[in-house]
Order: sequence, then structure tokens, then C-alpha cells
Amino acid sequence: MFVAPAEGGLRRRDAITDAGLKHFQSAYPGESLSKKDLFYYVYGILHSPDYRERFADNLSKELPRIPAVKKAADFWAFSKAGRALADLHLNYEIVEPYPLAIEAKGTLTNADYRVEKMKFVKKGDKSTVIYNHRITLKGIPEAAWGYVVNGKAALDWVMERQAVRTYKASGIVNDANDWAVETMGNPKYPLELFQRVVTVSLETQKIVNSLPPLDI
Repeated sequence: MFVAPAEGGLRRRDAITDAGLKHFQSAYPGESLSKKDLFYYVYGILHSPDYRERFADNLSKELPRIPAVKKAADFWAFSKAGRALADLHLNYEIVEPYPLAIEAKGTLTNADYRVEKMKFVKKGDKSTVIYNHRITLKGIPEAAWGYVVNGKAALDWVMERQAVRTYKASGIVNDANDWAVETMGNPKYPLELFQRVVTVSLETQKIVNSLPPLDI
């Protein structure tokens, strides 16, 4: 996190304590591991299906407790995976868009990328999404819906947030197209974001599936 020191400006403060680092260094004598290595190890562990299943009850009631795995090789496997996952999740806006089949009616202009609310073409079929009345996205891999964030597929979050929504209580309109055009300078941003999150979802699952068993 960042804090402002007395002289002004910003100063970086580690989220990993010295005591936490020493605890893990003592678990792997002879290994040279830094706070960054430990940070990414934690990120990797938190994505472990074994960890989530084994400690599901605890995770629903309290902050996560991070165990030390028995083997240094597994520590580095989790740390390396965590680093790759963090890079993917932080830079989701610049990953390569997944090459979905984009079915369009006629020649499209920038205005034709306006989105009101994405929806499925039919119930139970998540391979096709109607982007708007002129654009349909096809060939969405079933596996892409398997990356879940806060109880919902990442792609579901995109469909929910990249839309035009009016809040009943206030009457405020949240229009994703305004952000696309005014901030991103790209009217295609909502569509391309959907494609990028397909890539992120698939790559995330590849990394997660390569994690070693949780041996603690």
C-alpha cells in the first residue's frame, strides 16, 4: 500500500512483514526468497483448488491463513504461478483479445459498437452472446465461464458492467459507452474487453490447473 510521508509525495510500504518473511525463509533454509517472491506465493496459494476446498469453512468465516508447503520446489511453483496470474489479472486490458467469431449485420461504424445490455441468445447456451442488435459473438469456449470472481464468472461481470444501467433510487445513468469513448477513446472497448476476459479466463485456468497439490 502507499502512504504519504511528512515531507510530501508517496512512499511504498510492504504488505509482507519482516516477521512473515523470516517465517517462510526458515521453512526453506538455503533458499533466497524475497518479499516479492512471498507475495506471489500467497497469490498462487489463494488460487489453489486444493487450498480453497480444504479450508472452505475457515475462508467463509475469517481472513485467509497461508500455510508453508513442505517442499521448496512447491513454494517456487506457487510463487511462479502467482506472478503469472498477477501479471495476467493486472494487465487484463492489454492481453490479446480471444478470436471470437463476430457476426455483424452490414458494415459497422464506431456508433454500431454501442452496447445497451449483452444477453445470451438462448437459455443454457453460453457459446453465443448477443452484443447488440447488429453484433453477435459466437464460439465462446465453455471453459471461459469457469474463472469465477466473487461467486460469479468473470465474463458475467463484464456482461453486467459493460451496459447502460439506471439506478432507480437516484435516477443516475451509468453508461459504459461513455467510459469507452471519453476515457478509453475506443467505442469498441466493451466488445474487446469481453474478448480479452475470455483470454484471461482461459489462461488463468491453465495456470491454476498446473499448480502442484497442496502438501503442507
